[in-house]
Amino acid sequence: MSHLEIELQQLKAETIKMWSLVNLQLRKGKDSLINLDKDLAREVMLSERRVNAYELKLDRDCENIFALFNPVAVDLRCVLAILKINNNLERTGDIVEGIAKFVTNVDSTFDKKLLEITRVVEMYEAAISMMDEVLEAFDRENTSIARKVFQQDELLDDINIKANAVIADYIRNNPENIEAALYLLSIIRKLERVGDQAKNMAEELIFYIEAKVLKHRSIKEQSKE
Repeated sequence: MSHLEIELQQLKAETIKMWSLVNLQLRKGKDSLINLDKDLAREVMLSERRVNAYELKLDRDCENIFALFNPVAVDLRCVLAILKINNNLERTGDIVEGIAKFVTNVDSTFDKKLLEITRVVEMYEAAISMMDEVLEAFDRENTSIARKVFQQDELLDDINIKANAVIADYIRNNPENIEAALYLLSIIRKLERVGDQAKNMAEELIFYIEAKVLKHRSIKEQSKE
């Protein structure tokens, strides 16, 4: 095994560690939301520093590989993809931190009816599933798994699009819960962005393995490519 191959293996291993941390943050964020566990939400906020530290380390590692080995072909695509995935993971960490901040600001547990009609828990679980699947696809270098994410993202988009009308109707009937409802709308917006980050990472993985660029293509085109 060449020195470059060893460095790339280590780079992938560090990326998986960061990815696993972000996915754990997502799970903790969901639990803090459902149970209004403010201590868990604060833990998520504090752990964001670790995500940022991983981002800086991976950036440096990628820069070193460019400087020392001048990778080409699939090796070059690998490093370029990890650079972009690293950025997507850091953004996802920021999004989850934002959700945790909303949880710490809410005065009382979210109305179960509100959680049900907005489908926010379903949306959260779908976002976690997307992140898990793209991680598995990255670990196994399997683009078939990565492509599953494109269809799942449609569910998040659908819930997000319907959220305005659902929450507006809820506020009309429950004006005493307006603050919690607006916080939940903001959380839904953030979860939709998690789906976008997962989709972006799936596209980068396909670029790395198959040398295909899927950006700006429709979901149908991405799934068939």
